[in-house]
Amino acid sequence: MRLSSGLRHWISVGVLLVASPLHANPLHASATAESNAEKSRPNILMIVAEDMSPRVGVYGDALAKTPSIDRLAKEGVIYTNMHTISGVCAPSRSSLVTGVYATSMGTHQMRTSQGRLSETITGYEAVPPPEVKAFPELLRAGGYSTANWAKKDYQFGEPFTLWDVDDGGFWGPIEAALWRRLPDDKPWFVMMNLVSTHESYLVVPGDYPKQWAPFTNILLKERKRTTIAITDPNAVSVPPYLVDSAETRASIAQHYDNIAFMDTQLQSILEALVEDGLDDNTIVIFTTDHGDPFPRAKRAIYDSGTHVPFIIRYPSGEGAGTVETRLTSFVDIAPTVMRWAGLTPPGFIQGQDLVTTAPRKYLFAGRDRMDQVQDRARSVRDERFKLIQNFMSDAPYFRPLVFRDMFPSMQSLWQAQASGQLTEKQAFYFQASRPNYELYDLKADPHEINNLAGKPDYGKELNRLIAALEDWYEQVGDRADVSEREMVFEMWQGESQPETAPPRAKVETLEAGAKAVSLSATTDGASISYKKNSDSWQIYTRPVRLEKTDTLLAKAIRYGYKESEEIAVPTDN
Repeated sequence: MRLSSGLRHWISVGVLLVASPLHANPLHASATAESNAEKSRPNILMIVAEDMSPRVGVYGDALAKTPSIDRLAKEGVIYTNMHTISGVCAPSRSSLVTGVYATSMGTHQMRTSQGRLSETITGYEAVPPPEVKAFPELLRAGGYSTANWAKKDYQFGEPFTLWDVDDGGFWGPIEAALWRRLPDDKPWFVMMNLVSTHESYLVVPGDYPKQWAPFTNILLKERKRTTIAITDPNAVSVPPYLVDSAETRASIAQHYDNIAFMDTQLQSILEALVEDGLDDNTIVIFTTDHGDPFPRAKRAIYDSGTHVPFIIRYPSGEGAGTVETRLTSFVDIAPTVMRWAGLTPPGFIQGQDLVTTAPRKYLFAGRDRMDQVQDRARSVRDERFKLIQNFMSDAPYFRPLVFRDMFPSMQSLWQAQASGQLTEKQAFYFQASRPNYELYDLKADPHEINNLAGKPDYGKELNRLIAALEDWYEQVGDRADVSEREMVFEMWQGESQPETAPPRAKVETLEAGAKAVSLSATTDGASISYKKNSDSWQIYTRPVRLEKTDTLLAKAIRYGYKESEEIAVPTDN
């Protein structure tokens, strides 16, 4: 992609505003920009829908009713090869927010809250390496304010250091102009998570397992309130890995209707941006957290589970309508956002700037435990071929999974399997053993249903991608090399979740009775927040000045640990 002058401006902001490190801690490796440059830093608005492949008009889907996304795409840069690192939300979101592969930091299971380690430990929070920080926290440390709407799902807890404002739920109206709750004197980063396209919104009236019945009843009412039936089930295309039943077609049509409603939510956000006069200084990103909500898409590392829409609109309008075909990964988002914010991405980030760096040669993804169903598979793809390595080849891909099995398209598969009506391609996913390797020609076989791994003509491609996968293991590691229990107890250094120690405070006397309070972490890798008087909690990056009557509270959090107790810093010494 050729960089125009306006686009080069937003890249150069990231070069010009980087200052000297404040502290040795990677959290503070990027200093707050100079005040005259602060005003030039863009706001960044990231809109993340759920469970959706590129079912968008501008991506060539004629059935999709997405006028707002299409308009955004025509005003921005369209990425046609963005892939998540997992086909399910929690591992994917953990990598999105850190720029680190889930398999590398131990957030790869779905979910950690359902990891049964013993009779008494039925969930945990993963503990990433001490240097790993979520990029919203790094933005706050670098002078931004941040806000999040709805879903987080990071797998290492919900550290209080990430967001100035954190609100929203799984249903109900969105707060389109969430940035209005943030201060006017700072640039901001806002992440709006639109849940209306989630798999759960495909429920149909019926009897559900006891633990899910209240949830499904609320979702049915919410969908009736918000969604209009505009898609003809007879017009949808059914992929060959699903059963072409009336129920499956109705479910796919419902997904299109849910997408159409989500498009109106996106429209309300963009209209509020214009209403507030902020569209000329705000970079807008649109994407989804992984692929479609159907079987062998969601929870899978086929392209149906990892390929997502990705659009960037720059405030200058430069690059409008440009199509970028380079391979891009979810781990590339964090360093790109940080560069826009004028901050240097820390060394722990495993992604690369998707604008300024050379294109990737390969993309990687992983699949592990799904709820209580154990699995382990890894994938690598280039622009033409995809390789999947199955580590649990003695078990079928489809096994009973309570939540997924509630939905019509999976029920159609189970019914066809029981009656012997599956096609050969569909039956593959129910076989008691899977091949160690699957190899697909993505150009000739976009649905990835014709395995070429055993064909001699493709031996060269197979060996090349096996080598690429092994190189990736060597570079970033894979925490699934040991059992989940062993991994967690190693993270915890025992059999119970550690607690972050309170920060230490050092008080220095200044002129006229003022004090300077320096805070330091006792727990390796902990982040510190402080609260001065009745102000909001702030990220600690440098000594805090207190006047005679000021008070100061402080607390710390290491990701995956319990947060520390809150301490009142004495200033009378």
